[in-house]
Amino acid sequence: MEREKNMELLVRVLKTVLVAWLFIFSTLAAQEPETVPQESGRQQFEARCVRCHGADGTGGERGPDIVHLARVGGRRASSVEELSELIINGIPDAGMPAASLPEPQLNELATYVHSLISPAADHPTAGDPSTGERFFFATGQCSTCHMVRGRGGRAGPDLSNIAEELTVTEMEESLRDPSARIAPGYHPISVDLRDGRSIRGFSRNESNYDLQLQDVDGRFHFLLSEELLNVIPDEQLSMPPIKTDETELKNLMAYLTRLSISDSIGATDEWSPLTGLTFAEIAHPKPGEWPTYNGNLSGNRHTTLDQIHHGNVADLRMQWLFPVPTPPPGLQVTPVVVDGVMYVTTVNQAYALDAATGRQLWHYARPRTEGQVPTGDGALGKNRGVAVLGDRVFMVTDHAHLIALDRVTGTLLWDIEMADYREHYGSTSAPLVVNDLIISGVSGGDEGIRGFLAAYRASTGEEVWRFWTIPAPGEPLAETWIGRALEYGCGGTWLTGTYDPDVDLLYWTVGNPCPDHDGTERLGDNLYTSSVVALDPNDGTLRWYFQFTPHDLHDWDAQQTSMVVDAMFEGKPRQLLIQASRNGFFYVLDRTTGELLLATPFVKNLTWASGIDPDGRPKLLPGANPTVDGTRACPALTGATNWMSTAYNPNTGLYYVMALEKCQIYTQSSAWWQPGQSFFGGATRDIPGEPGKKYLRAINIQTGDIVWEYLQRQSAENIDSNSMGGLLSTATGIVFFCDDSGAFSAVDAETGELLWYFHTSQMWKASPMTYTVNGKQFIAIAAGMNILSFGLP
Repeated sequence: MEREKNMELLVRVLKTVLVAWLFIFSTLAAQEPETVPQESGRQQFEARCVRCHGADGTGGERGPDIVHLARVGGRRASSVEELSELIINGIPDAGMPAASLPEPQLNELATYVHSLISPAADHPTAGDPSTGERFFFATGQCSTCHMVRGRGGRAGPDLSNIAEELTVTEMEESLRDPSARIAPGYHPISVDLRDGRSIRGFSRNESNYDLQLQDVDGRFHFLLSEELLNVIPDEQLSMPPIKTDETELKNLMAYLTRLSISDSIGATDEWSPLTGLTFAEIAHPKPGEWPTYNGNLSGNRHTTLDQIHHGNVADLRMQWLFPVPTPPPGLQVTPVVVDGVMYVTTVNQAYALDAATGRQLWHYARPRTEGQVPTGDGALGKNRGVAVLGDRVFMVTDHAHLIALDRVTGTLLWDIEMADYREHYGSTSAPLVVNDLIISGVSGGDEGIRGFLAAYRASTGEEVWRFWTIPAPGEPLAETWIGRALEYGCGGTWLTGTYDPDVDLLYWTVGNPCPDHDGTERLGDNLYTSSVVALDPNDGTLRWYFQFTPHDLHDWDAQQTSMVVDAMFEGKPRQLLIQASRNGFFYVLDRTTGELLLATPFVKNLTWASGIDPDGRPKLLPGANPTVDGTRACPALTGATNWMSTAYNPNTGLYYVMALEKCQIYTQSSAWWQPGQSFFGGATRDIPGEPGKKYLRAINIQTGDIVWEYLQRQSAENIDSNSMGGLLSTATGIVFFCDDSGAFSAVDAETGELLWYFHTSQMWKASPMTYTVNGKQFIAIAAGMNILSFGLP
């Protein structure tokens, strides 16, 4: 019995020690750079602490591992002051004695202990960082393998943020004995293939079935087990112990312990030029590549790949699935595929995958931003994908930042604030690459922002130009806003635009004005809301605009893809811009001038206008405007269509669009803008006994006639919850689409006849794409929280 009591007491004491240390080291506050000698603190620690906690703080004969206890859950240690107090007072109940030290020695010891349990960035070591940098990039040849802020090689981990990832001790150990600390994904191997080739590099992923290998030049090789003959460790690729004198090592440590992305995330001129994927390869993609949001800059999701056709489409099977935890109602991303690597996103996260198997290569994540407007798209966790150029991946964050990641490692390279999220801005959609610029818009178009589109230098993040979608008071076009609403007029730019390299024009659609349903304080056309603007991509200069819905009162923003199409029109070749607009009309414009060529309804439930005049203005019908008591109007708030992708097949001459036949009751409210809230100026509600119906429709672009339609027999709940699945057209005469029943389906492009379907039981919020790897064609789509990839057996 006495023995059991002693054992119980011992367990309680040990638990108390562990809890005490965990509590002390889990509240972590970053410190100013140390001002006491590191070596003096080390000597104090070795004299007084190693018997309990070990020479490196990872646990000894009598005490706990203070390094890793402090890192539970990714937390850091407490301040030097708190550690000093702890050392003086001890923890008698946990077996830690008090210590009496002169203040200078106490400070040295506490600072050294803090360096053991906190990142090196909190304790940059003494030495000359500039000399250390020269050693890294020249004498020491570290940069032949490692990259820092876009400079260097890829035969080893990117060190741009190494001071936040390792402690000072861990960093020293890595330099003196690299074999003791191999970074995940960098195990050096040599591979012999059955076809006679050999590849040297690093195992990023390995299983019984496949191997994802990065060679020393940073290229990925995706190998199946049946291709492998030998896989052996390659000691020659291992990082050798550093060979230098103590002074050079001291200076190198001074440089490395100051390498933190948080200190260099803004625009900078120190980044190296981009290498890798060129803009020419984006403007004219190689067969099987999908290098931008819509697959090509025209916005037309039509592929020339012909492996999947009428004769075998029924044999499509899911090849792999990759889960991406994301807020409901699910992913909105379109995958991008370049060089066999697929890039997908959710809010503030990006993944690089082996496009043939779905195996993860890297993952970038940052916390979601607190304090946003709760109903805004950014706060709701929407993100639609990335842009790729050179050796970089570009995406937006929920709080309207544009960031650049390294394509091989996923390391953050730069981070630019496009707008202050505290002013209701967010960002959700994939950027667009034009030449060496990354162009992105902003969300917040129902929250009272002033919309804009901006272009940034891909290499540095430097802002090159900004185009405001609504004027400031006193500027030209302010006369199209009569009343006090201009200050909060909205005009978001949240859907990816299109580009025509032949005429060198950028086309971007603009959202609705605010307040959405109350126009009494914004009389006039409210330019450039609910429009498409054609801009010079080099400087953002406006060339022309076309407003689909002047003085929009129904939230029928123009955020539908304006597609670049070259086709015969009225007997002669024309450069066209085509859009099925949310307001219910199908438009064909001359994309060089903005001239209206055709405007016809593509839905039958349309009560707000009888047609479009030759000058582009709608012929308004009475009784459709929102009122305090409520007015029935068609289309519904979600529109005759919305942001889901459209497609055009040049072989059939047909344009494919998801069309919603639905009406709603629109109400008006005089409630004014409030910080932290949306600015709707009214609301909508469904009409009892009038459920909506969604159709996949094929439109003749010459006439606007509906050639065929495919009714989706789904529950009204799916329509009312805003299913937003889009389309993909193929040269083999197939249209893939997201049926509102939750099925991923395929129909004949000329007749609409059903050819194939696969039930996912998900509500669609994304659009399909296609790509090839090793000669095999895949069709991919985001469904719920998963990326699904289909192919032939």
